[in-house]
Amino acid sequence: MRKLSIIGMPMDLGQMRRGVDMGPSAIRYAGINEKLNDFFDQIDDLGDIQIGRPAVVIDPDSKLRNLELIAEKSVKLAEQVDEVISNGSFPLVLGGDHSIAIGTLTGVSKHYKNLGVIWYDAHGDLNTAETSPTGNIHGMPLAVSLGLGHNALIDLGGYSPKVKPEHVVIIGARSLDDGERALIKEKGIKVYTMHEIDRLGMAKVMEETITYLKEKTDGVHLSLDLDGLDPSDAPGVGTPVIGGISYRESHLAMEMLAEAQIITSAEFVEVNPILDEKNKTAMVAVELMASLFGEKLL
Repeated sequence: MRKLSIIGMPMDLGQMRRGVDMGPSAIRYAGINEKLNDFFDQIDDLGDIQIGRPAVVIDPDSKLRNLELIAEKSVKLAEQVDEVISNGSFPLVLGGDHSIAIGTLTGVSKHYKNLGVIWYDAHGDLNTAETSPTGNIHGMPLAVSLGLGHNALIDLGGYSPKVKPEHVVIIGARSLDDGERALIKEKGIKVYTMHEIDRLGMAKVMEETITYLKEKTDGVHLSLDLDGLDPSDAPGVGTPVIGGISYRESHLAMEMLAEAQIITSAEFVEVNPILDEKNKTAMVAVELMASLFGEKLL
């Protein structure tokens, strides 16, 4: 029996632009349940984790924005993801900004000895307090999951790291800070920038990614930031970067992951309906989910 559990994480604490907290609602409004109904025997929408409307707090020591609140809410998400997997269901988390991945990966990684991660994103999200130009935690979740960053974040779940650098593949990168570039080289993280996607083609990139992760991992988490796509296809994101992955390339990537049957959990993040055009980005997210779960043209 194939079961899906949808978890809304309407958190906008990891950055400064309001609106991304409405992402889960926008994705639901775009028809996620109806679209995915054919691919699962049972779909449970578990609703949203309550975030509230806390005031912005900047940690005096690290200068990180909303550090304690993000840690607190990430624990709640981790517990729910953990429970979903324990019940034999596929966890699909709807963001929210990308800081939610700290909680998702804390919950997921408990269930795998060698968890793989596909980070589908224009950004590396590999900053720490020392390298971040903003102090925004949505630029740090992959670093945190690798065990790099503030103890309040990396120690969630009682262990660190959640994932090893050799089990990570970043796809679509085109905006990396200096500290992130240095970390990628130091840790040997596999990255397919837009240069590689243009040069090799998305089919080759995904073939290599799937082969690379299949050999090393016992489960693969997909963390898909809608700003990985070009803003012409996904305008409703907080940090758009032109020259991104196309709508069709993204469908191909999801279709190939569906065929490979390696994805064991997923999150779709950074949908901001305030910045969107008639909910276009949320609809793109739902269409990509359908391809990930097995929808085909024929």
